[in-house]
Amino acid sequence: MDDCIFCKIISGQIPSFKIYEDQNYLAFLDINPINPGHTLLIPKTHYRWVYDIPAQSEIWPLATKIGQDLKQKLNADYFTYITAGMEVPHAHIHIVPRFQNDKMTGMLDQFRINSTIQEVESVYNKLK
Repeated sequence: MDDCIFCKIISGQIPSFKIYEDQNYLAFLDINPINPGHTLLIPKTHYRWVYDIPAQSEIWPLATKIGQDLKQKLNADYFTYITAGMEVPHAHIHIVPRFQNDKMTGMLDQFRINSTIQEVESVYNKLK
């Protein structure tokens, strides 16, 4: 896509700090990181959402490998994935090294809704 910032990074129009690249995927450091080493893994083909990527059996093992490398090289305690995808309309996985006492604790709490047991049960009934 002509106006996609990630497509411009893939084509070299916008510079990036690449930490991994193969014929299908590119991983680079986020310029506004949550923690040091915060990496974005993207497919080189433009897909809107992570779940649209046909090769799910490729991207998740690659995300895990990159996360394990980040954990080891940065002495992180663990790493997390974020796939919200609202910031840029190109499929991407945030791979975030996590450290004791980092500021990322309770991140999802800000998005939680208050649901009654009846509301949860109603959703459950739709899904079973």
